[in-house]
This record gives sequence, structure tokens and C-alpha cells, in this order.
Amino acid sequence: GTLNKMAAGSKRRASGSLPLASEESDILTVCPLGAGQEVGRSCIMLEYKGKKIMLDCGLHPGLHGLDALPYTDLIEPEEIDVLFVTHFHLDHCGALPWFLAKTSFKGRVFMTHATKAIYRWLLSDYIKVSNIAADQMLYSEKELEKSMERIEVVNFHQEVEVEGIKFWTYTAGHVLGAAMFMIELAGVKILYTGDFSREEDRHLMAAEIPNVIPDVMIMEATYGTHIHERREDRESRFTSTIHDIITRGGRCLIPVFALGRAQELLLILDEYWAGHPELHDVPIYYASSLAKKCMAVYQTFIGAMNERIKSQISISNPFVFKHISSLKGLDDFDGLGPCVIMASPGMMQSGLSRDLFEAWCTDKKNGVIVAGYCVEGTLAKQILSQPPDITTQGGQKLPLRMSVDYISFSAHVDYEQSSEFVRLLKPHHLVLVHGEQNEMLHLKAALDREYEDKEDDSRLEIYTPKNTQSVMLHFKGEKIAKVVGTLASEELKDGQQISGILAKRGFKYHLIDPSELSSYAELTTCSFTQRLVFVSELPLELLCSYLQKLCPTTQLAAEQGKKTIKVRTNSQITTYL
Repeated sequence: GTLNKMAAGSKRRASGSLPLASEESDILTVCPLGAGQEVGRSCIMLEYKGKKIMLDCGLHPGLHGLDALPYTDLIEPEEIDVLFVTHFHLDHCGALPWFLAKTSFKGRVFMTHATKAIYRWLLSDYIKVSNIAADQMLYSEKELEKSMERIEVVNFHQEVEVEGIKFWTYTAGHVLGAAMFMIELAGVKILYTGDFSREEDRHLMAAEIPNVIPDVMIMEATYGTHIHERREDRESRFTSTIHDIITRGGRCLIPVFALGRAQELLLILDEYWAGHPELHDVPIYYASSLAKKCMAVYQTFIGAMNERIKSQISISNPFVFKHISSLKGLDDFDGLGPCVIMASPGMMQSGLSRDLFEAWCTDKKNGVIVAGYCVEGTLAKQILSQPPDITTQGGQKLPLRMSVDYISFSAHVDYEQSSEFVRLLKPHHLVLVHGEQNEMLHLKAALDREYEDKEDDSRLEIYTPKNTQSVMLHFKGEKIAKVVGTLASEELKDGQQISGILAKRGFKYHLIDPSELSSYAELTTCSFTQRLVFVSELPLELLCSYLQKLCPTTQLAAEQGKKTIKVRTNSQITTYL
């Protein structure tokens, strides 16, 4: 690719659309409708050779209602051929039921088996904990259920072709079922990482290194140039912080999403409690209306986890916890004495985690551990700066006296992992998405420094588009037609002209003898007769003489007993005048 200009689209403009690429265009367009210099509402549009692909369709956790949606008013949904969803987190799939029910999108939707199973229950939980009026909800439980009928599942590494778009998936780590999509369009390969982690944890494998080098890589930039602390250190800090809160007689709140990193934390806590008999009287609650369903799903997909879990399952199921109880709501909670509660949602926008936080935040004995990435505009992000007070959902101000600790288990790549991933795959073009502006620009600057002395053939062009801003890449591919059938039976020489019908399927061209169309292209030939009438005052012989000067094959003939002029333009077409 040689062209690397960026085109900006105006924010939420009523008229206008993304730049259109015709079927013959050599321009590949990458345009974020969400997750462009932000974290949240991941939704990336790809367009090349007349094919349109949507990558993820998420919601912004820090916004509400229509404001939380990607900028889909800039596209024509009915023109999209296919939609790929990388994993079940709300910021990647939360807008899918709305997009399927409320827009003109008619294309196909693909995700992995585990993602589809968990998507169903995680979005059901989102509908339940959303503290907004029913008429402001983007979709209902019924529309979520209906979306399941449209979703098709793929296995990892399974190659699928849809309307000339070839794709397959790789394991992404991050959460159960998370996938990276490798897409091939007219010979150009694009890798979309979604959210990924190159570190194996207690239950998930690390992201795979694809065995195919992409021309373009679209990669998350969530943590920019940060380096994660070692997993063992992080786990030790997590358990000792909880132990400290309990020792001082407090209650520990861990806000989490019902599925995902919650299961990793439950494995850590269950093991820690087993090794500390003095904690056995302190209850751990997993507070979610979907707790039992969640565990059933995780127990079903043991095969998609790492070797540690697979070997453990032969002795006992690690997801049948000995020290953890389910809690459906506050009605089942007596609230006496120290305890640990994991409650959804993870950023405390609303729901049970928000209710517990507001009930406990004024007591300095209590503590909250923020265990995942926090998006701007959420309460979880706000309390990390230790404000003196917080505002409740009812508008009341409360002093913030409980301890606040941030110990991230969010399973995104850090700089060491992302830079190594880029070095191993050697793409020529890298488009960064899913990162706040500062983090993204720091990552770009660090990678630019790493590649500034490289030769031209290993140079890396890096792009950091904002929402609705298009990255336009030029890929000049040669058009080659394969000669098949009778036409290919003779040895062809350089410069020799051959005649046939050029048939195109997907992005492949074939030159075929018309008589063999049905054999090679599932097409048929037919004859048609056309009659045109015009008046001439000239004698027929004189008219024939004039026409012979233009077309030497013109001759006088007799047709059905009448004199006529016959013009033969080639072996297939004869015209009578």
C-alpha cells in the first residue's frame, strides 16, 4: 500500500456518508464508528472492492441510550455484507441486538460458540441492571432473544467464505471465546485483534500468533506504553488487600461484570480461602442474577480453556467453588460482619454493585477493589482519583471513606506484549483503535521510534483515527484471468489475442469459450432477434455500396424471397437490413 491519507467525517452529521469504494477501487478504507481514540462502543468499518464488513458492534459504558451507540448514522446498514463479533464484552457486542432489530442490516453475523452462549446471558444481565426507564432501553429481552436466530457460529481456524470474503479466527485470550479475525479480500489480508492478551492466566490460553502475515493489522491500544506487573505479584496484592479489609472488620466490594474476568477472580479467591482456615467463617458472595447460568456456561466450555484447567477437570471441576455462595440480590443478604461480595456491573454505573457501594462507602473499615479497566464517565473511574465525596444515583452527596484500590485483571496486552506481537507479524500498516487518545498516541510514538531506522520494505505505517475518520490505504493488485476449457487446450504465445467471455466470481476471473459457460460458470447462452425499422429513399444496391466501404462483409442477399442487405460483424452476430 502506498496511499495513507486520512479523511475525517463530521460528527453525527445528518446527511453524508463514508467515502464509497467502488468494486474496482484499489482503496481499502478503515473507519472506526466507535473506539476511535476512545475505549468503548467498538465498531470498525472495512471497505474494499465493493465489500463492506463491520467489526464488532458495542456500547459505550460511560454513556446512556442512543448516545452510547456507535456512529452508525454515517453508513447504510443494508450495504454491509457481514458483521464479525470478537467477544462477549458489552463494549464489543452490546449494540448488536439494537443493530439487528432497529436498522436495515440484512447481512450475516459471525462469532465463536462460547461468545454466542455468553452474549445471551451477559446482555440479559445488562438489561436487568440498567437503571433506566423501559422506553429508553435500546432493546428488550425479546429482541435480544430474536438476535440469537441471526448469529452463526464458527470454530477457531475454520475457514469460511461469504460473498467473496474469506475469513478465519485465532484464539485471543482476554475472555473465554474471544477471537481475532483474519480477513482476506481480493488477496489483501487484514487482522483485527479485538481485545487480546499474550499472557496465560489461571483459566485462559494466551493469544495465538497467526501463521499468516497480514498486510493491515487493526490492534487495540488500551494500555498504551504501560507495562503490567507480574501475574503472581498482582494476585498476591489482590488477596492481601482483601485479607486486610476483613481483618479490620470491613466488607470488601469487588465490582465485576457477570462473566469474564469474574471467573478468574473466583478461582483466585477460592484457592486463597482453601489455604487460610481462619477465613472460612467469612463468606464470599458472587452476586449476580445469572450466577448459576454463568457457571453452567463456563463448565460447558472447559475445552476452550488452558491445559491447567483441562488437567484439573479430571480430578474435580474448578468452577464448582467450595467457599463461594451465589447471591441473587440484596434481599438475600443479611449484611452482618465482614464479607467479600463480587457484584455486577464492573464500572458501577448502576445495579447491585452501585447499590452496595453507596451503602458501604461512608465506613472507613470497608474497601472496594476495582479489578478491571475503567472507562471515562463511570463511577469506577471517578473514585480512582480518591474524591472526598461521591454523588448517589438519587443525587445525594456522600463522603467517600472506604479504601479504594486498583488492581487490574483486565487481560489486555501491555506495551511489551503489543510491541512483540507487531514485531512477530510484521504488518506494513497498523491501525490503532480501542485506546484513550493519550495512551494511543504514546503507543504510536514508541512504535515509531522502534521502526524509524528500518529499511523501506520493513517500514511500519501507523494510524490513530478518531471516530468517523477514515484511513485510506492503496493496494494495487494485478487482475489475472485464468483461461479454462477449450481455450486452454492450445499452447498460447506471448502477444497472442484470444476471444472468450470474461466471467467473475468473487475476486477471481476466468476466460471461457461461450459454448462452455454452463460447465465453468453456471451460466447459459441464448440467442435473441432484434428488429429496427428505418426509411431510406436510396436504391438497395447504392445503400449496399456505401455500407461496404464501412464494413467489407456487407452483401446483397435474398431472405424469405425478398432482396435484403446482410452485414456479418463477427462469427456470432449477423444483421439483416
